[in-house]
Amino acid sequence: MEPVTTGDPLLGRVVEGRYEVTARIARGGMATVYRATDRRLDRTVALKVMHPHLAESPEFVARFRREARAAARLSHPGVVAVHDQGSTGEAVYLAMEHVPGPTLRDELARRGVLPLGEALRVAEQVLDALAAAHRAGLVHRDIKPENVLLSEVRGERRAKVADFGLARAVTEVTASTTGTILGTVAYLAPEIVTGGAAEPPSDVYATGVLLYELITGHQPFVGEAPIQVAFQHVNSTVRAPSEDVPWLPAEVDDLLAALTARSPEERPQDAGAALELVRTTLAQLDPATLARRADVAPPPEPSAASSQEAHDPGRTTAFQTHGTVALPRGAITAPPPPTAGVEPPPRRGRRRPLIIIAFLLMLAAAALTGTWWWLTYGPGSPTVVPEVSGRTEAEAVALLDAADLEASLSYAHDDDIAAGVVLSVDPSEGVERPRGSIVDLVISEGVLSHAVPQVAGRDREAAEAAITDAGLAVGEIGTTYDPEVPVGVVISSDPEAGTEIPHHQSVALVVSDGPEPIAVPGLSGATAEEAAAALDRAGLSLGSTIEEHHEEVPEGQVIRQSPDPDASLLPGESVDIAISLGPELFEVPDLVGEQVDQATDTLRDLGFEVEVETIWGGFFGSVRFVDPEPGTMLPRGSVVTLQVV
Repeated sequence: MEPVTTGDPLLGRVVEGRYEVTARIARGGMATVYRATDRRLDRTVALKVMHPHLAESPEFVARFRREARAAARLSHPGVVAVHDQGSTGEAVYLAMEHVPGPTLRDELARRGVLPLGEALRVAEQVLDALAAAHRAGLVHRDIKPENVLLSEVRGERRAKVADFGLARAVTEVTASTTGTILGTVAYLAPEIVTGGAAEPPSDVYATGVLLYELITGHQPFVGEAPIQVAFQHVNSTVRAPSEDVPWLPAEVDDLLAALTARSPEERPQDAGAALELVRTTLAQLDPATLARRADVAPPPEPSAASSQEAHDPGRTTAFQTHGTVALPRGAITAPPPPTAGVEPPPRRGRRRPLIIIAFLLMLAAAALTGTWWWLTYGPGSPTVVPEVSGRTEAEAVALLDAADLEASLSYAHDDDIAAGVVLSVDPSEGVERPRGSIVDLVISEGVLSHAVPQVAGRDREAAEAAITDAGLAVGEIGTTYDPEVPVGVVISSDPEAGTEIPHHQSVALVVSDGPEPIAVPGLSGATAEEAAAALDRAGLSLGSTIEEHHEEVPEGQVIRQSPDPDASLLPGESVDIAISLGPELFEVPDLVGEQVDQATDTLRDLGFEVEVETIWGGFFGSVRFVDPEPGTMLPRGSVVTLQVV
């Protein structure tokens, strides 16, 4: 279905100043999912907004936040990552990893069923993700095809499980306030229907129903109303899939019987144990069988009208077993245990005679060769730990199983060994051990990765501490000028914030040196207007201006400046200048009648040069004329001529 881009009040809004909502992807019984852009980290996310009526309950909001925090701590390639949680004002939301591929429900609608091998591998990936959740104490509670997204990873399709903890948060509050149980009835485990409690075996049951649907093309229980389907979960045994698909091998029937047992005690106790059953089944089947699929045609494409009706939230529609429904808690009770001595009917009638014959033959062989078998091939005989180092987890478990040994799995990160490959074996390979012994396998989780923290905008010391706290190393630190970012504050990191990188990869930083300094231009000889224009072009301003006389610099031109040329200033700072008034002028005094020596001294004291011309031999030594005439204004150094008689 194409994303909806109109008619929704959230479309086009920016949630909490960070998430710009661009399209509506899907709408369900508890929430609506939107595609949004995280403006802070510049990435596409899926925004899951819970329906507003749920946010009216403070208890729900508290549980929602608690479950969201727990889901955010869950890191696994098969789990849709939770990035953030918050509130739009009228509703609470989760910001999650955006997976662009289809859901498993879309794939079933397109293909009808999956080939047996592909169905088992999807179940394997779902259980692998659930195993990580169960180890962390999380129960999903709403496993169904709609919550399994399919993405392409290096050309291979990978299942990713979404919505961890949300169904639990909603149901716990709904059960406590209204006495009802919310869930997808086709996948509800019997113990949820009868008591509302969900534990890891409940997720195993839902995965078994999902696998049944992937193989046969339909769910094991159907009905006209949700209560009818729920009743069958509690009171009926899931039929063997081979009753609908006769070519299915007994191993598949046995696997589905284990996963969908009505009693949770009879199922694998968590997804990790169920995962081993699926992998063992995969290892036992030949490629030709794994490639087969049930002869089921895909459902017809819905018409445009029916499609529009299906997505009209105001329309009353027929019951769909994959939708979210509410069931009264306690409306259905578990059946009483069978009467002592009465054997329950067999689950797979078509194989019962074969099982009985095989059992009788085994008893006969045991009676004839019991002692020899015990010492040679039986539990009393030793077996050899096979070589499993460097093999995948599934291959190693299958080899140990073939050697009558039990695998105990643990996981550890390793810088050299690829994820999913055996790191170590204890006891060592080649050692003889009693059959049924436990062999400890350590499986590589690949290189330990950490997310680069957000450090832009922090000072350098705080940024380095954040990187170290995230389990990463600080790499090269460069500096650059920046007009906006203060000195010593981080501008960017490489890789960017939010990027998952190996723990041994360093994070480089670029730190601001503040605005770039400007070299002060030389202003000597410029007019005041020219100086102001030159400073403006350089990003500086004109400061104070003073005027003073100067013997050499023409009037109106810059004599000097402060700071001097080529000094460094920050943008916007000012430069002071001094403007020339030209040379200082002095008045020629009236010296007529004075003795020539006295007149000469007077003129020289004023800074003039003196020339003396005598008339009639200058016998009297008295000044007769002055040139230029007295009262004339002249600069220092000018020549004044005295005529003496």
